Amino acid sequence: MRTSRKLSVALACPEGTWPHPDWPAPDDPYVGRVVSLRPPPPFRVPGGVDVVVLRCAEPVDSLRELRAGGVPVIVVGPQRDAETIVEVFRGGAGYLVEGDYCTCMLSSAVVGATIGHTYLSPAACAALREGARQVTTEDTALERLRGQLSPRERQIMELLSTGLGAQEIGLRLRLSEKTVRNNLSNIYAKLDARGGTDAVLRWLGAAPVLRV
Repeated sequence: MRTSRKLSVALACPEGTWPHPDWPAPDDPYVGRVVSLRPPPPFRVPGGVDVVVLRCAEPVDSLRELRAGGVPVIVVGPQRDAETIVEVFRGGAGYLVEGDYCTCMLSSAVVGATIGHTYLSPAACAALREGARQVTTEDTALERLRGQLSPRERQIMELLSTGLGAQEIGLRLRLSEKTVRNNLSNIYAKLDARGGTDAVLRWLGAAPVLRV
């Protein structure tokens, strides 16, 4: 996936410095420019910024303010607990756990955010799954929920829960993007979900568990 122009990213780091001073690399195919937002919050995002990367240990309040400006946000933070990650994910932002991503992954998350993808690093996905596992060991609600979906729909949800979009899912499953989107519409109806974020939270068992 390539964008028609390179993206502009704003960095918001209220609690420290940005750990990747050499990002983006000159040959980065997606990100062309980064600007630093001056702390403390509330941050003012200048015009022309495509995505904000918020590096923060307690991101929820700052995320709410940034999202109010309508610019996609990716959170980078040390928290690995399911509750924090769900709050961020529910707020419409991607989440990369410190030490669990590379700059190439960061660039992919940035370009994905511009087209509505909510990217989670592997540790963030694992935290959601572990949170769901712990409270559903003796509870069949999640099993019943997933049982409403066909085998193909379950495949699609597994991929959607890793942060992939319809186009990438289609490539993985050798389906057209239109077919994937039709399946997603059916999935949302079966799960009584308002959209992709809500569906993933229900699929992982995080929504009923954490009451989001």
